[in-house]
Parts: sequence; structure tokens; C-alpha cells
Amino acid sequence: MIEVGDKVFYPMHGAGIVKAIDNKDFRGKVESYCLITIPSKHMDVMLPVEKASKAGLRPLVDRNSAKKMLQDYYQEENDSDLPWKKRYNANLEKIKTGDFRACLEVVNDLLHRGKEKPLNGSEKQMLHQAKRLVGSELALIKDISEKQAEKMLELPN
Repeated sequence: MIEVGDKVFYPMHGAGIVKAIDNKDFRGKVESYCLITIPSKHMDVMLPVEKASKAGLRPLVDRNSAKKMLQDYYQEENDSDLPWKKRYNANLEKIKTGDFRACLEVVNDLLHRGKEKPLNGSEKQMLHQAKRLVGSELALIKDISEKQAEKMLELPN
């Protein structure tokens, strides 16, 4: 059940806060909609409450789980030898799930690849998107700025 004030994650948009739940008349049918403010994009999204779980809306990862996943993130090495196109599609599917760990894996994979050789334009864009999504969630979990959250994703040299 979604309530006003809940911190949620909306795949492909990022983390946000439920600001309101209102009934709206749409084509003669009254439905409950939640209004979600997505700070990272400076926008509001309205989503039918009934379709929230199908759209992938989920609560934020709890602080302890995020801490554990970040510890794992720093220790994991990139070991994927997939061809570029398959790797790109696999990473895109991970991002679309909106799963925190999956998005962290994408960031890790692309940052390690970028150390080996420069990323192409598509992978640079994907890295930026994955960092923004993970950063938006970390920012709300830890109550820090998104810049600080994205800085946490940098790998040690």
C-alpha cells in the first residue's frame, strides 16, 4: 500500500517521494493516482495506484542493505567477456528492472571497462543513466545530495 510520504523508486526515472494520492476522473472512470516527486529530474509523475507494482514502483532499499551492496560493489571486479552488443543489451535489461543491485552491477561493469579502454558513446550514456538512478536512491536513503551519492560510486584507483 502506497502512502503519502513514502520514499519509492520508479524504474527509468529514479527515486522519489509520494507527495499526494488523489482520485481522478479519467474517461468516466475514477481511479486513485499517486503523485511522485522525482528530485533528480526536477519533475512530478502521476501513476495509477492500481498499476504501481506492475510499473515496477518499489520502496527504497533499506540503509543496511544498501551499505552491504556498496561494500560488495567495491570488491567486485568486472569479468564479463560478452561481445559489445550482448553486454549492452544485458546492461539495459538490468537498468530497466530498477533493481538497486542490478543497477550497481551496470555501474561497476562500465567503470571497470572504462579503465581498460574508453567507453563508446552509448556506454558512456548508459553509465551516466545508471549512476543517476543509483545516485538518486542513495541520496534519499542516506539523506545526502545526489552529487555526494554519485561520488560514492567512484572506484578506487
